[in-house]
Amino acid sequence: MSLVLDFLLPPPPAEYGSAHTSISVTQQRLLEPVGPGFHAYARRKRHNRTFSEDERHMAEQKAQMAEEDEEVDLEDEEEDPALLSRTPQDWKTQDNYAILGLSKLRYKATEEQIKKAHRRKVLKHHPDKKADKNDDAFFKCIGKAYDTLMDPVKRHQYDSVDFGMEEIDAQVPSRKSKGDFFKLWGPVFEREGRFSNRQLVPSLGTIDSPREEMEAFYDFFYNFDSWRSFEWLDKEEIGGDNRDDKRYQEKKNKAQRAQLKKEDNQRLRELVDTALSLDPRVQKYKAEEKERRNAKKNAREAEAKKAAEEKARKAEEERLAKEKAEAEAKASFETAKKEKEAAKKAMKAEKKVIREIQRENNYCQPADTPATAAQVEKSLNKMDAILGKMKDVEELKALRAKLEEAVKNGNLPEVFEGLSA
Repeated sequence: MSLVLDFLLPPPPAEYGSAHTSISVTQQRLLEPVGPGFHAYARRKRHNRTFSEDERHMAEQKAQMAEEDEEVDLEDEEEDPALLSRTPQDWKTQDNYAILGLSKLRYKATEEQIKKAHRRKVLKHHPDKKADKNDDAFFKCIGKAYDTLMDPVKRHQYDSVDFGMEEIDAQVPSRKSKGDFFKLWGPVFEREGRFSNRQLVPSLGTIDSPREEMEAFYDFFYNFDSWRSFEWLDKEEIGGDNRDDKRYQEKKNKAQRAQLKKEDNQRLRELVDTALSLDPRVQKYKAEEKERRNAKKNAREAEAKKAAEEKARKAEEERLAKEKAEAEAKASFETAKKEKEAAKKAMKAEKKVIREIQRENNYCQPADTPATAAQVEKSLNKMDAILGKMKDVEELKALRAKLEEAVKNGNLPEVFEGLSA
C-alpha cells in the first residue's frame, strides 16, 4: 500500500541559522510505510476506525487471546528424575515435548499449549526458586525446548526425528497380532500421516468402506510424499572456520539424510505391504468380484442351458409332430386300405349276388327254354364285361337292384339284353 502526501514540507525555522549549503527545491516523494505503524494504518483504513477505536479493539482482542490462552487445559505430567538431570549441552538429543510436559500431545500440541506449558515449567524450575541459584541446567533445557518448538523450521526438523515418538512408532502390529485390524492399524497410519506434504490424509476406514476409498488410501501411502528431512541428526561442524572441513561435513550430512530418507521410505513401503496383505477388505472384495464373475458365468451358462433346452424342446416337438404325421399317415393309409379292401369285398359280394341272379334265372334267357352252352357263354362274357366296367359298389348295387326288379317283373331277358357291355 502506498501513501501520497498532499502537502509540501515547510521551510526550516529562522533559528536554524545559515545552511552550509543551498537547500534543494522541494519535491513530491512516494513514501511507503512499513512495520507496525503501517499495519496499524492499514487496519484503521480497512475497518474505517479512528485511533481510539482501533486501540480499544486491539486491547479487547489481546484480552480475548489471553482468556483463550488461560483456557488451554494441560494435564500435569510426572517428571522423570532422569529428565530433570539433563544438561543443556545435550540439547540435540533431549525430548523437548517431555521437558515441557507435552509427552501425550507431542506433534499435536498447539502453539497456545506450548506457551502455557512453557510458562508452567518456567515458574516451577526457575533458578530463583532453588537453594543453589547457579543450578539452572534444566531451566536452560526448558528454554531450548521452547525455542525449538516455537520455531516452525526447527520444530519441523525436530518432529522428523522426535525421539519420544520412536517407541510409539515402533508399536506396529505384526502379521500374528490378534484383534480388530482397523483398531490395530488405524493409529499407525494416523501417526505416519503427520509426515505428509499432502493434506488431507485419508483414514484407513472400516470394513464397510467402498473399494474406491480403500484403493485411494493405499495409493496415497504407496505414493507417500514425506516432508521428513532428518537435518536434526546432522553432525556438528568440525574444524572451526575451515571451509573445506565445513563442505566435507555438509557433504556427509547430506549423504546421511539421503540414506535415512531411503530407509524411511523402505520402512513405510514394507509397513503398507503388510497392512494390505492383512486387510480383510481385500479378501472381501475379491470374494465379491469372484461372486460377480460367477454370477455372469452362471447367467451365461443359464442362458446357454435355456437355449439348449429350447432347442431340445423344439426338436422334440418336431419329432413328435413328425411321428404324429407319420402315425396319421399310416392310420390313414391303413384306413384307406381297409376301406379299399372292404369296398373290394363288398363289390365281390355284389358281383357274386349278380352272378347268382344270372345263373338262377337261366343266364338271363327266356325261362321256357333252357339256355344252350353258347347262350350261357355269351351271357357270362357279357356280364363279365358289364361288371368289369363298374368301379364302385354303388354301381353294382344299382345293377343288382335293377336285375332283381326285372326278375320280379318277369322281363329279365329284355333288361339284360338292354344292358351295354
